[in-house]
Amino acid sequence: MGMKNSQLYCGFRFPAEIISHVVWLYFRFSLSFRDIEELMASRGIIVTYETIRQWTLKFGQGYANELRRRQPQRGDKWHLDEVVLTIKGKHYYLWRAVDQNGHVNRHEFSRHSQAAGNTAFHIRPATSHC
Repeated sequence: MGMKNSQLYCGFRFPAEIISHVVWLYFRFSLSFRDIEELMASRGIIVTYETIRQWTLKFGQGYANELRRRQPQRGDKWHLDEVVLTIKGKHYYLWRAVDQNGHVNRHEFSRHSQAAGNTAFHIRPATSHC
């Protein structure tokens, strides 16, 4: 985030490690403020859900940006995998678009053999990932 931890958390009652852990829990696992309050209380740290809410408002955007930045980047070369599954005697088709790093970029599940191959992967352009 641009500022040093000592400047960023200056004036707060709790140490920077606790504040950053609480904000990380909120954005990483989509927990409610009250769930995080209970988790911290189980560890002997008494902090109210309102304080957690204020911390997420103040520090949240920086943490969210950092988590988004750490996501794996999509490759520029893809290949299409096709699998035929039989479920209760009926054939289903599963297509996956996989990049050179093994990340699944898109998938399609259908009863029809040509549904995904003709539409889902070829018509829609890949979205940009920042």
